[in-house]
Amino acid sequence: MSDAEVVLSEMRDGIRIITLNRPEKLNAVNQALIGQLLEATRAANGDEDTRVVVLRGAGRAFCAGYDLSTHNPDKTYQEERIIIDRIQTITREVVLGNKIVIGAIHGWAVGAGLEWAINCDLAVWGESARAFFPELEWGLFVTGAVSAIAPRQMSLSNFKELVLLREKTSAARLHELGLAWRVVPDDEVFDHAMGVAARVAELPPDGVVDFKRITNRAAYADVETAMAMETEATIRGALGPAAAAEIQKFQARRR
Repeated sequence: MSDAEVVLSEMRDGIRIITLNRPEKLNAVNQALIGQLLEATRAANGDEDTRVVVLRGAGRAFCAGYDLSTHNPDKTYQEERIIIDRIQTITREVVLGNKIVIGAIHGWAVGAGLEWAINCDLAVWGESARAFFPELEWGLFVTGAVSAIAPRQMSLSNFKELVLLREKTSAARLHELGLAWRVVPDDEVFDHAMGVAARVAELPPDGVVDFKRITNRAAYADVETAMAMETEATIRGALGPAAAAEIQKFQARRR
């Protein structure tokens, strides 16, 4: 599959469907996917015909996190910063942009995938979906402003549990914690998300834009501060010896 196809975007009756499209890799994140997802979310926010966005993954998972097979241990600080800044800008487009984003989450939502699920205004999860944060195990750090957003949706101690203990958590448990908005049968995830999106699309667009802008900026007033600190911690971890050693072990096992 070429890089030109790793994120798809289509319109249906005012609903912009953005699909992560590396199904053979469980939509794991590489630089092409980051770049194209940023382009797709930015384009959606700038398109008057787009009333609402549905974000989903192709194949068996929403997103399996960072594609460790593409990790380059020789990146410079500036090269790493460019990558992390683009990831954080995706969050700005999703969280602080002017379109409501409905997540359709199935299979695995890992690392960046879980971050993007949390970034959605409303996320519909499949019953068998599972999620976790592996970053600290790899010597890395969370991004996506989740250090500011997640503790608003669940307790701070439960967020710390997710990050520090790295347990694979069911959609049902995430719903109990307040991190998953709605859980439905696996085969209904996309249709349910589209139904929610259709109801939002019926609303006068100016009021929806104001509602999202005011509520998200009020609720997440410290989101930019959180992302700045996340960025520095992520770069420091990615360029550090712990990440290099752990990722090298992983890559050796996959050869």
